[in-house]
Amino acid sequence: MSTTASTPEHVLPSAGTLAQRIALAIGTFLLGCCLVGFAGFSHIEAVHNAAHDTRHSAAFPCH
Repeated sequence: MSTTASTPEHVLPSAGTLAQRIALAIGTFLLGCCLVGFAGFSHIEAVHNAAHDTRHSAAFPCH
């Protein structure tokens, strides 16, 4: 009879070191700021209107 080692399904992958998590959080924050800035100040009317309508549908005051 052969035995096979298997990993339990409840084991989560490592979240990384603190420095990696901080770098990921900062990168995510900067990407979000760039996306919000692009959509909010875009001269492309379709992009600006899509962001504007999304803010209103989420009950977020924008003006």
